[in-house]
Amino acid sequence: MGVPQAMEAVTARAERIRESLQKSQTVTDSMVAILGSFDHRLSALETAMRPTQIRTHSIRRAHENIDKTLKRAEVIMGQFDHTRKAEAKILRGPHEDLESYLEAIDQLRSTINFFKVNKTLKSSEGVINHANNLLNKAISKLEDEFRQLLSNYSKPVEPDRLFDCLPDSLRPSADQSKGDGNGKSEQQQRRLQPVIYTPLTLIPPRVLPLLHDLAQQMALAGHQQQLFKIYRDTRSSALEQSLRKLGVERLSKEDVQKMQWEVLEAKIGNWIHYMRIAVKLLFSGEKKICDQIFEGAESLREPCFAEVTGNSVSVLLSFGEAISRSKRSPEKLFVLLDMYEIMRELQSEIELLFGSKPSIEMRDAAVSLTKRLAQTAQETFGDFEEAVEKDATKTAVLDGTVHPLTSYVINYVKFLFDYQSTLKQLFQEFDEGDADSQLTTVTTRIMSALQNNLDGKSKQYKDPALTQLFLMNNIHYIVRSVRRSEAKDLLGDDWVQIHRRIVQQHANQYKRVSWAKILQCLTVQGSGGTSDNGLSRATVKERFKTFNIQFEELHQRQSQWTIPDSELRESLRLAVAEVLLPAYRSFIKRFGPMIDNGKNPGKYIKFSPEAIDSMLNEFFESKTWGDQNRR
Repeated sequence: MGVPQAMEAVTARAERIRESLQKSQTVTDSMVAILGSFDHRLSALETAMRPTQIRTHSIRRAHENIDKTLKRAEVIMGQFDHTRKAEAKILRGPHEDLESYLEAIDQLRSTINFFKVNKTLKSSEGVINHANNLLNKAISKLEDEFRQLLSNYSKPVEPDRLFDCLPDSLRPSADQSKGDGNGKSEQQQRRLQPVIYTPLTLIPPRVLPLLHDLAQQMALAGHQQQLFKIYRDTRSSALEQSLRKLGVERLSKEDVQKMQWEVLEAKIGNWIHYMRIAVKLLFSGEKKICDQIFEGAESLREPCFAEVTGNSVSVLLSFGEAISRSKRSPEKLFVLLDMYEIMRELQSEIELLFGSKPSIEMRDAAVSLTKRLAQTAQETFGDFEEAVEKDATKTAVLDGTVHPLTSYVINYVKFLFDYQSTLKQLFQEFDEGDADSQLTTVTTRIMSALQNNLDGKSKQYKDPALTQLFLMNNIHYIVRSVRRSEAKDLLGDDWVQIHRRIVQQHANQYKRVSWAKILQCLTVQGSGGTSDNGLSRATVKERFKTFNIQFEELHQRQSQWTIPDSELRESLRLAVAEVLLPAYRSFIKRFGPMIDNGKNPGKYIKFSPEAIDSMLNEFFESKTWGDQNRR
């Protein structure tokens, strides 16, 4: 194909494209014109529809307002209906259905709050006044119901029921109830048994929630004072009656001073049981129900408990104070230690129960009593030591046996060792030093005071032999008692050995003082004549005669003396026989023939060695003169 032809073909094709474009423009312009027409028509239609839309929206809003009004009216009518039902329940009173009654009170409060919020309602003020009047009546009935319900379940607790809550080891026995206060060793054995208290149920658990709800409603109504007074008066009366039934009584210092010791000792023993029962059972029980009933009412809970228990605590502690301030005497030390011990035992519980601000005075009073008992016990301890050393009993034991003071002091010290742990606590109340060392020092001083007093009493005897026998008996009793008691561990073996030597020294002194003179009769010294045997017949006769007189006097006198310990008695007899019999046999063997060959030998040789031995066995038997004559 040539160039001209190609150019013509291109030109023809371009022409056709231009024609197609012109047709597309025409179609586009037509579509724009059509769409513009539609837009115009739609605007006109919207303008025409606008009034209809406005009317429809207004109708919808009116319907919504009508629904809201109907619902609001329904709520208001519901409040009126609830109030009517609540009023009916309140007029019936709380006896039939207490829970429903409490719900009615809550509904009244809800109604009052509703109309307070909706004050624009015409009837609001009237409804509020009516509901308030009803509420006041309801709370008044509620107050009566609380008082009645609490009173019905606030009866005094019988003693047997209290005893049943104690561990078996702490239940009072028949002897203890009669005032037998000397059961310390038994108490120590009881301590080895498990101590489990059964919680005391003062008010049935099913009643406590009702009392709580009643108390809560009264508090919400502003009746806290009425609630406080009802609870205090009712529960304190029940508590005080329970203690009175148990035997608790208020006693002054003057009352205590007038009592015979046996009566007072019994009352102290009982007081210890009362304290344990009061704190562990009654006071803890009151605390528990007070916490439950006034849960959520913190401003009432602790003050109520303090007021309920205050007088009872005062009565119990006042007896302890009266004892601690009464005239001191040695026999009171052990009951003072018992009282101090129970206060220490209960201290943690007392602090827990009475630790709040309203109860703080009671806690402080208990702490003060504990310290006062410790102080009085310590002073009584000092008094006892002084009394032992200064005991001026003029009545001597005629037979030289163990003096009553010795047995009293030793029993006292042995009994003290039943209180070792308590004494150590007591010492530490005033001195942070080693408690064992303090107890050793005190015990040693008491023993020394006793020995000093015995030395003084021994000087009352005119017979120096009896003086030595008296001291031997008493020191031996002390040593033997210490060796058989816990005092040995405290005083030590050295103390025991030293005092055993003292006993032996007194025995040796007795032999020297009592038998030296009679033994002189059996010696060859001092002959007054010439004889193959060293003594003249007259001297031998005189020696036998003197021996007989002196031995009979010794036998008559010393068979009335006493050595209560059989081993000590036999050892002293043996010691005398070992010296006397060989000397007597030797003298008879050497000089007896001189008498046998003369007149009336029986007048001079009255006793055979066997008779002497037999009569020695009658020494220290505390025989009377009549007993000897019947021999």
